[in-house]
Amino acid sequence: METPGRPQRYTLRMRDAKPTTPEAIERDFLEQGFVCTGEVATTLYLAEQLKKPVLLEGPPGVGKTELGKLWAGFHQARLIRLQCYEGLDEAKALYEWAYGKQMLYTQLLREKTGDLLSGATDLREAIGRLSGQADAFFSREFLLERPLLAAITSTEPVVLLVDEIDRADEEFEAFLLELLSDYQITIPELGTIRAGRPPRVILTSNDSRDLADALRRRCLYLYVDYPDYDDELKIIEQRVPGISDKLAERVVRFSQSLRKADLRKQPGISEVVDWALALVVTGADELSGPTLRRTLGALLKNREDLDHVMSELSRFRS
Repeated sequence: METPGRPQRYTLRMRDAKPTTPEAIERDFLEQGFVCTGEVATTLYLAEQLKKPVLLEGPPGVGKTELGKLWAGFHQARLIRLQCYEGLDEAKALYEWAYGKQMLYTQLLREKTGDLLSGATDLREAIGRLSGQADAFFSREFLLERPLLAAITSTEPVVLLVDEIDRADEEFEAFLLELLSDYQITIPELGTIRAGRPPRVILTSNDSRDLADALRRRCLYLYVDYPDYDDELKIIEQRVPGISDKLAERVVRFSQSLRKADLRKQPGISEVVDWALALVVTGADELSGPTLRRTLGALLKNREDLDHVMSELSRFRS
C-alpha cells in the first residue's frame, strides 16, 4: 500500500531518467514518503511496458489519486487531471468552441464579409461563396482544449488522471473508449486527432457503481485497499516526524479498529496522518478521553461517527 499524503505536501521532482522497473518505482515513491507495495509497483511497470491504462479501484482515502500524481513525478511528466462528476460531458472533458471569440471575429470581419458577398445575384450564390469561409471559424484557433484533448495533443510527456470515473455517467464511460483503445479522439468539425505521444493514463474509482466491462477490458486493474497494520505503521513513521513508537502503534491500532466498525465514513490514510500530526502538535502521549475529544475531528468527519466512537472508547482502544 502506498503512503498517500495531502497533495500540498509533496513535490514532483525533476531528476535524471532511471530505468522503469518495479524496484525503481518502489524506491522512488519511498523517497517521496510513500510506501508502495510490490503489487502496485508491478502494475505500474506493466502499464508502462504494455502501453495500457490503469484502473485503480478501492474505497475513498486509500491514495489512488496520489498514485497518479507520483506516477507523473516519476516520469517528470505533466499531470493533467480530469475530475469526474455527474453530468460531465464532452464540452467539459474534451473541448468546446470559443463562441465569444467567434462572435468577436464575426463583428470585426463584417466589412470583409460584405466585400465577399458583393455582386452575388441570389441567395444560392451568396451561400456558395460563404460555405468555404465558414470552416475557418471551426479550426484549431477557435478550439478551447479541455483535459482529454490537452493530453492527446501534448508534445511533452503527460500523465492523464481521470479521477473518480464512477461519479460520471455511463454515457461518458462509453465516450472514453476510443481514447483508451487507440489514444485518439474524434471532433466532428476537424476529424480524428491521434496522439503523437500517447499519454500514460490512470483512472480511479471509489467503487460506488459498476463500471462497464468495455472500459475494464481496456485497462490493467488494481484494487487498492486500506493498508494492513505493518504498512500503516510505516506510513505514520514516515509522514509524522517526532512521533514516538508507542504513540504511532496506538494510532494505528485505533484507526484499524475504526475501519471494522459501522461508521458512515471510515478514516482514510490521509486522515490518519493528519490525526497523528495533531496528536504530536498537542503534545499527546496517549489516547485519553480528553485527548480524543480535542483531536478526533482530524480523523472523523461526521458527527454521528464522532458520537459513536466517543460512546464506545473502551472498545476501540482495546
